[in-house]
Formats: sequence, C-alpha cells, structure tokens
Amino acid sequence: MKTLLFIFFLLFTLPLSAADRPNILWLSAEDINAHFGCYGDPHAITPHLDQLAKTGVRYTNAYTAAGVCAPCRSTIITGMYQTTIGTMHMRSSATMPDSIKAFPAYLRQAGYYCTNNSKKDYQFKESKDTWDASSSKAHWKNNNDKTKPFFAVFNFTGCHESGIAGESKYQKVTQDLSPGERQDPSKFTNLPPYYPDTPTVREDWKRNYELITAMDTWVGDHIQQLKDAGLYENTIIVYWSDHGVGLPRAKRWLYDSGTRVPLIVHIPEKFRTADQAKPGTTDDQLISSLDFGITALNLAGLPASPITQGCAFLGKNLTPPRDYIYGARDRIDERYDIIRSVRDKRYRYIRNYEPLKPYFQYMNTPEKGATMRELRRVAKEEKMPAAMKLFMADQKPTEELYDLQNDPHEINNLATDPAQKETLIRLRQAHIQWIKETRDLGLIPEPEMELREKKAGSRYAILANTTDKTLPERLGKMAGLASDPEATSDDLLAGMKDADSAVRYWAAIGFGNASIRFMSDQIYLTLLESLKSEPSEVVRIAAARALLKYPLDHKLALDQLSKSLQSPEQWSRLHAAIALDEAGEQARPALPALKKALKNQPNKYIVRVANKAVNDLEGTTNKVP
Repeated sequence: MKTLLFIFFLLFTLPLSAADRPNILWLSAEDINAHFGCYGDPHAITPHLDQLAKTGVRYTNAYTAAGVCAPCRSTIITGMYQTTIGTMHMRSSATMPDSIKAFPAYLRQAGYYCTNNSKKDYQFKESKDTWDASSSKAHWKNNNDKTKPFFAVFNFTGCHESGIAGESKYQKVTQDLSPGERQDPSKFTNLPPYYPDTPTVREDWKRNYELITAMDTWVGDHIQQLKDAGLYENTIIVYWSDHGVGLPRAKRWLYDSGTRVPLIVHIPEKFRTADQAKPGTTDDQLISSLDFGITALNLAGLPASPITQGCAFLGKNLTPPRDYIYGARDRIDERYDIIRSVRDKRYRYIRNYEPLKPYFQYMNTPEKGATMRELRRVAKEEKMPAAMKLFMADQKPTEELYDLQNDPHEINNLATDPAQKETLIRLRQAHIQWIKETRDLGLIPEPEMELREKKAGSRYAILANTTDKTLPERLGKMAGLASDPEATSDDLLAGMKDADSAVRYWAAIGFGNASIRFMSDQIYLTLLESLKSEPSEVVRIAAARALLKYPLDHKLALDQLSKSLQSPEQWSRLHAAIALDEAGEQARPALPALKKALKNQPNKYIVRVANKAVNDLEGTTNKVP
C-alpha cells in the first residue's frame, strides 16, 4: 500500500520540467575523518573541499552507524540500521524483503537518471531498478535524455586503509601531488595519544593526509566538470565519507575516530529552503548515515521510502532532529565483538557485550598495517604510553562513557564516576530502548540468524514478523545480563530454559563470562546437559566455551568444539574455531581437529582463526591466508 501511495504522489505532485528539479551529485570517500582545513585541521591541504564548505553548509556532528564500510553502506543505501535488516556482519549477504529498496529506485520512478561509479558493497543484492548504470564507466554525462535530472554517485577508493598500508597503492594514488602538497611527518602535532609516537606511526599519519589531498583534487575535478557543462547552478553537491580513519582504534570502532565523518552540502540558491545551506554556514545537528538517502529524496521533492529509519535534515519536509546517534559493531571479518554505542552532542556511551575479549583481537587485515604492527611491537617491549596501554588491554569494561567536550580522544572512561551517574543511566536507557525498538538482529548469533532467514524469507522478517512479540526485549535483556556484574546465577539459569535458542545462547555466554562467580555443581551440570540435549549447535558451542572456564575435566567440552569444527553450518564452525583459539593451551587436545578444519574449508575466516590457533599451539608461524 505504501508503495502505491508513493507512485500516486509521483503522478500528481511532481513538477514536469527538469529545470524545476535539482540534479544531485554525491561524492564519497573511504576511511577518513574530518581532517580538512575547513574543519580546523592545521595540517590539512584540502583547498577544493574548503571552497565547497564556503559555498555551502558544513556539518559538525555527522556519524556513520558502524566503523567499517559494508555495514555502513547498507545503511546509506536503504536508510535502515544494519542491525535491523541483517547486514551488520562484515562480508555477509542478506536477503531484503520487497518492502525495503535501495532509495535510488524511488528517484528513478520519479524520472531521475541514476548512476553509481562504482563501489556498492551493500551486503545484499539490490533490485534491478536501483541504477540506470553502476560501473566504473557510469557517469551523469551518459544521460541521453537531457529532460531528466540526474542523481550520480562517485566513490573515491584511494583513501582506503590499503592506501596507507600498501606502498604501491599509496604511490599510485599520490603520484601527482606537488612538493607543496606533501607532508613532513616530524611536524605533526595531532597524533592520537593511543598511538606510540614513532617514525612508523608518523609515516602512516602522513600517508593518511596525502591520500586525502589526492582525494581533494578529485573533488575539485568533479565540481569543475559540472561547471564546464553549465550544470553547477542546477546541481546539489553532497560530500561524505563512509566511516573514520583507516587505522587501528579508528576504523572498525565506534569511537569518534571510527564513526565521525565529514559532511558538506552545497545547494544552489534556487533550490534552497528557507535558511538552509547558506554559504559558509555550519550546522551542529546530529546526522546519521541513515539520513543521507531520505534527505536526497526530500531535496528532490519526493516522499520518504515506505520503510525507513532515516531522518530528512534538508528540504521542505524535515524530520524532527535526532536526540541520539546509534552505532553497532558485530562480526568484522573473522572475529566477533558485539558492541553498541549511543552518542548525543556531548557524551558517548558504549556497551561491550563481550567484555572478556581484548580491544585488539587478532584480525588478518588490520595486522598487515604498519601502525598495528608497531602497536604490537611497543606493547611487547612494554613501552606503551598510558592511553595506548588502555586499549591494548586483554579485557574491556562492560560500559564506557566519554565526555567528548573535554576528552575528544575518548580516553577517560567516566562510567564509574558518581558525578556522571545521571548521564550514564540516560544513555544506557536510550541504548536499551533502541535495541528493542529497532529489533537488533546482531544479538542473534550468526549461525541462528542464517537458519532463521531461510524460514522467514529475509533477515529483516526474523524479528519484524515473529509471533514471539517479546523476543526482542528478552533477547536484549539476556545479552545484557551475560556481561552484567550484578547478574545472578538464577537470571542466567532462567535464560538457559528460554524457548528461544538465541536467548539460551546469551545465558551460556554469561556463564562463561562469570565463571569465577558462578562455579557450582548445578551450573556445571546444566552446561553438561546442554551439550547433550540442546538442539542449537551454536548454543552447545557457547556451553562448551563456558565449561572450559571450570577447573574440571574439559574432554566433553573439547569434544563438542572439535565436532562443531565440521558442522554443516559455516558460522558455527567459526564460533567453534574462535572458542578454541581463545582457550589457548587448553585447546591442545583439539589440535588434530583444528588441523582437519583447515582442509577443504570454503570459509576463509575459519581458516584464518584455525590456522592461528594451530600456530600458537605449535609455536609456528605458518602464514594466515
């Protein structure tokens, strides 16, 4: 019905002349924060972006919903949280219901010529009506019908972390920079305090700036193309980045370093509404990556997508401004770390659902970077600066709270500060409410989610269409109790009896997290019974993980994990490999099973984790693929 209303709106309200509708140009970059001159960075060389800010509005509180590209790009193209539609795990593929489309499809229905050049990375297969063209050759210039306005997206990939880590890519992207556009690493005054101040780290920081300068030239070229074609005064220009800096403790994380992004919008005078986007202005309202698409529709004079969680921040039909920005981290490549965040204009709250995991779990891709290797080296030599030491810890606090006004690098955790109790409770409650209202699929273990998707038809439908209406609330509560130091054994024992396996999973995880407090015969027997009778494999894996925490015979637990390494469920195999890798020396009896898991293994992430576990147990350094 909503789709029919949308079409009805188009037929009876759209202007007929292309001159009455703006062209919209999106220019996006990867892996950068707001290291621009117009954002006050003294080291930045970004003349074209600075000029764009002078002709438009610069947003100072724009954030992405994740600290890594693919989950973020799924939110941008759909206007939905990745945890609501099931695109939160890095390198996964969700099925979308027919009711949720990539928003350019609605622009095309309205007569727009829509192109994407060329990165998508949405983690779902978009419908055929999304783009007129999506390739490395896609361009608004290829629009043969000049009566049609265009919506064109261009993605600059040169700023990606691989441009910092890879010598050849860095050289290629920056080859045209002049001597005056190069940076002197010794002059940087803004290294984050959680990095060691070494020549290696300064070299990566330098590369980040120089890649941004190369990107700035690319922005200038696209703007000049509009001017040369006589289209500059008919085109709204939107510049954004998909998440923060491609370096450790930034990319993949939910701190400002990983989620704050530059956002600059130029709107020609004839398309401005009221006082919006006046040249040289700034706007401090909270903007989420979910909001980009609905705002594009609004600027084109179109209604919002039939199903959206985004807010329109420009145009005639504005959505009430946000009170909070929400973020989520889930599986990134081969490692799970379930983290959620809430941010207002001053404070950020973070909830770590797996606090026993270190901040820097070993992950193949970031470990290739020079800064990550330097962090490992300095930690091994025990020469860490204080802020770095915090984030090299083997465990995380359950809750984190930061005052961004006084602590922009988010170093001083105020979660236990009595003076901040009111703020902590307010943001904690906002987080809990968001989990419930958005139906957070990230709290369903991935093996279970994949199985349920087949029955429900889409990941979105798993919780949106469930007949168990209290499940989102029960799931959020048990996931919270699993790492709550005030949770009781009775709380978790009740969870082990829940009708839903995802709730039982978190109860088992909770017993593993709190094993020292909860060691008893009753709990030990409950976990053993789970190994025998639990129908869900991932719950059996969680129970085995918990049993490894008890100072008793581990044979049954290791037998379960070894067996699960051969499960037909690929993500259960990954859960088992991770549990064995985390077990360290305890996993030695499972060494043959780990080696067997490396053979004919189609999932490269399982190979990475199992290979690392084998290397650690054997004292070898076989290359992790």
